[in-house]
Amino acid sequence: MSYTWIMVDKQLQIDHVYADIIAKNICPDLAAQAMNLVIGDGNLDAEIVFIGEAPGKNEDEQGLPFVGAAGKFLNEMLAAAGMTREDVYITNIVKYRPPNNRDPLPDEKKAFWPYLLKQLQIIQPKVVITLGRHSMEYFLPGLKISQIHGQAKRVQFGDDKLVIIALYHPAAALYNGSLRQTLIDDFINVPKIIELMKNAA
Repeated sequence: MSYTWIMVDKQLQIDHVYADIIAKNICPDLAAQAMNLVIGDGNLDAEIVFIGEAPGKNEDEQGLPFVGAAGKFLNEMLAAAGMTREDVYITNIVKYRPPNNRDPLPDEKKAFWPYLLKQLQIIQPKVVITLGRHSMEYFLPGLKISQIHGQAKRVQFGDDKLVIIALYHPAAALYNGSLRQTLIDDFINVPKIIELMKNAA
């Protein structure tokens, strides 16, 4: 099977996830006030998947994740770590913008969780990087981001083990100067963690 066909096949599968969310009217209250369903963006063959919380105003308007101020900061950190958006895949747990950018509710995260899992099964990344506590708590329940940020944790994911790295959300770092440098330092360290992980495999 050629690389091109694998990529096309993955895109078809992601398109099916998108269509399934629409067909099953997931979170109808959110869907009714949103402009776009924001499924994700990036390389479907990526080794790294970034998972945020939910789309904001800019994301809702453009139908793409992390395109506002937090997205610009994310792009800068990717560049500092020697990566671009084309190297990774970026998505959120909740695929519709919550009203007034409020935090996603537990029921909303629960409703979208199976679709996030399907995305990960399609992409099959080596590493999942959670951005903020809302996505972290689903992969690393009971842990605090302040205690484990930047650390690699291996968790069972289906038949495989997945490496999870919890980072602060870029939006939080924009509003909290002390978090900004912490997030940048953690981010720059990600390629080193992945290299160590490959050598240990």
